[in-house]
Amino acid sequence: MSANSSNFIMLKRHILLFIFMLSQVNSEQGDHIHTTMQYTKDNFSTEIQKKNHFIMFYAPWCGHCQRLEPTWEQLAKMSNLEDKNIKIAKVDCTTDNSLCTEHDVTGYPTLKFFKAGETKGTKFRGTRDLPSLTSFLTAQLGISLESEDEAPTPPEPVNGLLELTEDTFDKHVSTGYHFVKFYAPWCGHCQKLAPTWEELANSLRNDNYVSISKVDCTQHRSVCGQFDIKGYPTLLWIEDGKKVDKYAGQRTHEELKVYVSKMLEKGNDQANIMTENLDSTTHTVLSLTGESFKHSIENGISFVKFFAPWCGHCKRLAPIWKDLGKKFLTNDNVKIAKVDCTLDVSKELCNEQEVDGFPTLYLYRDGLKVSEYNGARNLDDLTEFILNYIQPHDEL
Repeated sequence: MSANSSNFIMLKRHILLFIFMLSQVNSEQGDHIHTTMQYTKDNFSTEIQKKNHFIMFYAPWCGHCQRLEPTWEQLAKMSNLEDKNIKIAKVDCTTDNSLCTEHDVTGYPTLKFFKAGETKGTKFRGTRDLPSLTSFLTAQLGISLESEDEAPTPPEPVNGLLELTEDTFDKHVSTGYHFVKFYAPWCGHCQKLAPTWEELANSLRNDNYVSISKVDCTQHRSVCGQFDIKGYPTLLWIEDGKKVDKYAGQRTHEELKVYVSKMLEKGNDQANIMTENLDSTTHTVLSLTGESFKHSIENGISFVKFFAPWCGHCKRLAPIWKDLGKKFLTNDNVKIAKVDCTLDVSKELCNEQEVDGFPTLYLYRDGLKVSEYNGARNLDDLTEFILNYIQPHDEL
């Protein structure tokens, strides 16, 4: 090798070393600028053992992720830089796909809270604004302060839907009626059924006779093995801990709801009362989603409540809204409806309709938004508001 070649190789090595050192300096400076922790498959499982974590699973090309980024950074500044037992972090699913698959990430962004020392997260389903995110964190941190000596109990239902685990399944299904979906996150048919299953749970959320739940068979194999689950999704009707029937019908919301009513009628006479109440409620206030919204409001007057289950003002309005629905029940030109903005199937709709707080009350005529209600939330004022938009021939 010539002297010139040796000198060229040495020079090249020095240049590469300088570039590497410069990148390290820039990286360290960047760590001071950004307060959001960036986790990978190499450090994720170690870090979430140390503290409570709120993780954003994202893809760089995702528009919703890009819009959330400044809010997420603001949340991180509030939490990461203060002496709190919570870290705000994120995982890039385009570079750590296996990690995201392991945590059932099927859309972007997916936000999950991980309690310190636990590997299974609680999914955030609200609107992605700072007050909603901080409210969710406050609630989760409140739960995390409870005694760890307590026996495991099922988490609170999200819109009526329970996520059961190996620790909570047997106790939960030991008494009563249960309709359970056994699934795998990677299963295409399961992904297609997911919004319908959430809608079913939501429509039965106030029922005291049946619970709608789901079990991830990739995480809780012993439960699925107990019921000999061989395909996904498998929908089982369970009574007092025992399998009674396997559902084999069409997987539409209406067909599933009819099946529930039929199975309850078989169970005991008291279920007939529940079924009558369910049908009455369904016709009094329409439960709409992103899929059914446009078609449902295209004719006549539609007064729609956009809400979140955890919202205190929404809870106080709920019985009044139901009474409002009863008041206009016989008027074919007026529909009283509601949209749960925490459902995955409705989040995009709520964003499109510019819902930035709960409850938001919009009035539509023939599919077009004509007014937002900002008055007192009592039955008389709400009724008068609707009457102002009804044509003379549409009287009660």
